[in-house]
Formats: sequence, structure tokens, C-alpha cells
Amino acid sequence: MIMSNTFTQDTVFSIYENQESKFLTPFQRKALLKHLQNNLQPEYRRRIEIMLMADIGKSQTQICEILGCSQEMARYWIGIAEAGLAHKWNERPIGRPKIVNAQYLERLRELVSNSPRDYGYAFTYWTAQWLSKHLAAELGIEISDRHINRLLKQMGLSTKRKSSQPKPANPIEDAGITIGDLQTTSKPSFNWSINS
Repeated sequence: MIMSNTFTQDTVFSIYENQESKFLTPFQRKALLKHLQNNLQPEYRRRIEIMLMADIGKSQTQICEILGCSQEMARYWIGIAEAGLAHKWNERPIGRPKIVNAQYLERLRELVSNSPRDYGYAFTYWTAQWLSKHLAAELGIEISDRHINRLLKQMGLSTKRKSSQPKPANPIEDAGITIGDLQTTSKPSFNWSINS
């Protein structure tokens, strides 16, 4: 049961106003309660509720049970409130940060379409691991080689080299040995001996 869905705004205020504060200043508490009146995204609302509940003495486990949030989330926002930084409830963006930008994608495309030797490497074909290392050194953005492969797939690219010879339609037809004329610059020698 999530607190913001089960209690009216008046009930929320009366709960917090009648409790003694553990670490929030009166100004911080009043500001957080005021923000709860706004139409906030659920994640922002939950941050404020975590800090207010911790401030009135609720344990991390109790907060997680009441709000349905993770232990990590509760621990983080309790720590923020205890550090006196409750006013920063909306400064941390919601969700995983998007670190791959257009510049990163363009550089990845450029690297894949060129040989690693053009950039001073001894090998001739890129691997996702080397692309990740190179881009981390160049742009300061570190992502896993698995993520590199996902990005390449999304862009229709790959580190795998396409075979220069077309594959036969029927592999059985290609199973034989092909003999061709060999060019030689030396004179032929017909000194063959046949033992019978």
C-alpha cells in the first residue's frame, strides 16, 4: 500500500505535524510537506515521503513496507535527509542516466567503418570490447561491450566482417575440390618415373 494513494492530504499533514522531527529542520519539513501538495511524479513523491517518514522515526524496513520501495532507495533518501540535504529531493534525475549521446553514437559509427589500424592498433578488426575501451579513453564514457553490441545492432552495424565470397545456395555442390591452372615462370620438367 502506497501512502500517497491511501491517505488524504490532510491526513498526511496531521501525521507529520504531530510528530517530533528527528533530523529535518522545521523549514525543511514545511517545504517537503508543501511539495507533497503539488502534482508530482510518483518517484519524486516517494522520495519526499521516505524522508518525512524517516524523520518521524520510521525504520527503513517499515518505510519499504508502507511505500513499496526498495531497501536501496529508502537507504539513499534517508541518508540524504539525515545529511541535511532534503532540499535536493528533485536534483537527482529519475531513472538510469542516459550517458550515450549523439556524439558517442556518431563516433562509434565512424570507428566501426574504419580499421583499428587507422587508430594505431595492431589488429585489423574491431571487437566490442576494444570499441568500448577506445571510446572510454576518447570520450570518457564507459559502457559494457554488451551494450556496444546492442548499440551496433540498433544502428544496423556489426564488428563481424562479412565474407567476400557469396555462400553457395546448396552446400553439397560446393563440397568438391576445384582444380585450376597454375601459372609458373619456370620451364616444365617431365622427368617422371613410373614404377610398376
